[in-house]
Amino acid sequence: MQKRWWLCYATDFQTLMFPCFACSRILGIFPYKLNVSTFGISKLYYILSTIAICICCVINFALIYHIAKSHINFGNTIWNFHAITYYILTSFVVIITHFLSAPRMRLLQTILEVSSKLPTESYQKLSKWIHVKDISCNIIRVVQFTMHLSKVLNIEDTFYVILVGVLTLYFALLVLQIIMLYLNCVCVLTACFKKINDSLVQMQTFVINDTKLRVSNVIWHTQRKQYFLLEIRILKKQHLMISDAVRLLNMVFSLQLLATIIMSFLIITFELYFYAIRWQNGVFIGMDWRLLDVFLTSMIYNVFKIILIVWACETGKNQVRAIGTAIHDLLNSTNDEEIKCELQLFSLQVLHCKNTFSVKFISIDASLLVVVSKQLFVINITISVTYCFYFTFRWWAILARTY
Repeated sequence: MQKRWWLCYATDFQTLMFPCFACSRILGIFPYKLNVSTFGISKLYYILSTIAICICCVINFALIYHIAKSHINFGNTIWNFHAITYYILTSFVVIITHFLSAPRMRLLQTILEVSSKLPTESYQKLSKWIHVKDISCNIIRVVQFTMHLSKVLNIEDTFYVILVGVLTLYFALLVLQIIMLYLNCVCVLTACFKKINDSLVQMQTFVINDTKLRVSNVIWHTQRKQYFLLEIRILKKQHLMISDAVRLLNMVFSLQLLATIIMSFLIITFELYFYAIRWQNGVFIGMDWRLLDVFLTSMIYNVFKIILIVWACETGKNQVRAIGTAIHDLLNSTNDEEIKCELQLFSLQVLHCKNTFSVKFISIDASLLVVVSKQLFVINITISVTYCFYFTFRWWAILARTY
């Protein structure tokens, strides 16, 4: 945090994560102090974070109680139920995040050590994506949530309007910041896997060139062989450290990410239920400015969030697969038995280290996006068919009473 920081120009892990760390500290989920190359728990920030989160959670549960008692109304019973589930899930995410502060610090320290091997060019490429993503997503979330909440909330007292608006916006930004931190960690680990893959491809190029040269100098061949063996052992050690970081990442963010995906799934379902299909005196699909507002704010945000998470994890998964392919290509390119033996051990290590980004034994990849899409399609078809039967029977009942 004390290092010089420029937008879209990072030189190490701390400057790369500076916008994310700064926003997390403002929201109270970054109770750490940063030294030159270490993370540590700051007692002052931890106490302030605990107090702030406890106060917000108490107010959040009080809001849930008042919504359940109909003291606060979001329009109708379904919208109130939607608000209650949202506040319960966000409170769960915040509480779990605070309890996992120490494991999250160990995760950041591990990623800091692993990513120290990355070149400056990799940090600069990552910073163009991560800095713009973190800053723009926070700005868009504030604007989107303010617009959407002002049109949904139905409270006459100004104090409760401000209280509910500020608290809901705080929890929305906090959940967003947790997702941004997860995505940034996934991107950094993906860059580390890519560096290993590039090193293996470069070694294969050297081996092929050595084979074509056919130099008869025994000392030269011995030196090249020792260099390759040393390089493979270094890559094996780096791969093992990155694998430990992936395992720790899955452990730290598993519950928060699962709750976030469920929350996005429920929000998309509720929005489609309320606005995609309107029933007025029969079957009627209503397209108006409010429907467009929902699709431009809540719907697009939640769909984009799930797609972004799946894309980042799928990219990391592809880099892990590329490492296995590069090892076998290098294995087929060399004739030295010692190098082959070392590469076979490396291949077994890659095979046993299942570097998949998962949420409670559910892999986050393209298959998750397919499952979510199918579930949403089935739910909305069920809702449509149910309402069709309901209004058909209602129409027949009206006709029967008329005649």
